Amino acid sequence: MPVTHYEKVDVYPIDPPVLEQILREQNECVFCWATRDHWPIGMIMSYVWRDGRFWLTAARQRKRIKALERDDRVALSVSSVGTSLGPARGITVKGRCAIRDDRPTKDWFYPALSAAVVPGDAAGQRAFGAMLDSPNRVIFEVEPVEWFTFDAIKMMQDSLFPKT
Repeated sequence: MPVTHYEKVDVYPIDPPVLEQILREQNECVFCWATRDHWPIGMIMSYVWRDGRFWLTAARQRKRIKALERDDRVALSVSSVGTSLGPARGITVKGRCAIRDDRPTKDWFYPALSAAVVPGDAAGQRAFGAMLDSPNRVIFEVEPVEWFTFDAIKMMQDSLFPKT
């Protein structure tokens, strides 16, 4: 479709294989929750994408833990910047967050996060994983409820090379 303006961009979603590639290659997101007084707040956090869910971690004393216990509704935003796909694609997810602190989850998650954050450095991964594995650390499991994606590459292609 020829583009005459950029007011309706929801016609440019990210295709599922590209979405999956971004989520697997990227390891940072903006994780958002609501404070006690209902203000939205976000923090850049590292994540692992596994089994259709986002997995993140924080120390139990962080204020976001109490906030998530009050209200499990969260949002995450992920950019394709830094992936092999380059910039111009964005993902936002509304989801429900469960707080986990069981040993089986920690046993797979800490090595997975370490591999994502310290790629190609086995000693660095072991050291980071050991640091993560502390008594007061919890893991967030975010199940996506609704997706909003935007592929600016598609939009630019329509703008520069409109189909007639």
